[in-house]
Amino acid sequence: MNTGRDDAGRGTRGASLNDEAERRTARAVARPGVGIVGAGAVGTALGVAISRAGWPVVAVASRDAGQRDRFCVLVPGARAFIEPAAIADVADLIIVAVPDDAIADVAGQIRLRSGQAIVHTSGAVGAGVLAEAAIEGGDVGAFHPLVSFTSDVERSVAGIAGTTIAVEGDDRLVELLADLAEAIGGTTVRLLPGTKAAYHAAAVLASGGLIALLDAIVALGAVAGMDERDSLAVYGRLMEQTLANARGVGVAASLTGPITRGDVGTVAAHIATLEVNAPDVVELYLAMARRQLRIAQDRGALSPNQVARVRRVLAKDR
Repeated sequence: MNTGRDDAGRGTRGASLNDEAERRTARAVARPGVGIVGAGAVGTALGVAISRAGWPVVAVASRDAGQRDRFCVLVPGARAFIEPAAIADVADLIIVAVPDDAIADVAGQIRLRSGQAIVHTSGAVGAGVLAEAAIEGGDVGAFHPLVSFTSDVERSVAGIAGTTIAVEGDDRLVELLADLAEAIGGTTVRLLPGTKAAYHAAAVLASGGLIALLDAIVALGAVAGMDERDSLAVYGRLMEQTLANARGVGVAASLTGPITRGDVGTVAAHIATLEVNAPDVVELYLAMARRQLRIAQDRGALSPNQVARVRRVLAKDR
């Protein structure tokens, strides 16, 4: 019998692979029954995505009969409840997908037992808002997919693939949530304590803020004779190129335009035409221009004199 180190090494590697396979099998077997409170855009899309990933979605709770019925059609096998309290009797992982202001009220109606967990999908509220649900046992956390959810379920489900999902909770719960995120095609990030509001504010700028910016762009395109479709085609392409540049060389290095060059006359002309044709866009333009000026100044793209001249134009009383 050969008991040399090579054979021993192979034996160790084989055992390691077997152990990993057993751990994966155990995780698959241990997938908890998922219950979702809220059958709106977020809750329904998550229910569909989780069910399609092979995790059991056993229940939904919603006071809206139409939303409950739609959820159960899209997620066969899910039991429907009106009140959140009932969901703790059948689900081990409860996902609260309701507006932020309603999360505490939902938590107050649910009582977990040991071995159960409850998470919410808010990007701004901490997991502590769920504490009342766990006063008799169980764990609390958060599971926030960075997705722009809409009433189009298939579009929202498709948007989950490749997205970042911010998670909170103790180590065991975070590991479970990471498995769930991976199953539905996402990747997780565990936020630093006390940073959730900043994280969510950035998300709002990236989504709702972008829509506000697009709305302003479309308004200015209309002055030039373009409809919404034309404006999105023309300026959307430029936005895509700018985003690609930022990814490639960094945000600051990607800044271009009249402020970076110190073209005071051009900036003044922009402000003048906005005041006449789109006065409600002036404030947005000025705020973004000041941010650009700071970036350009930090980058060393402008002389102190150029910075002062641009700043005077932006600060002019109007």
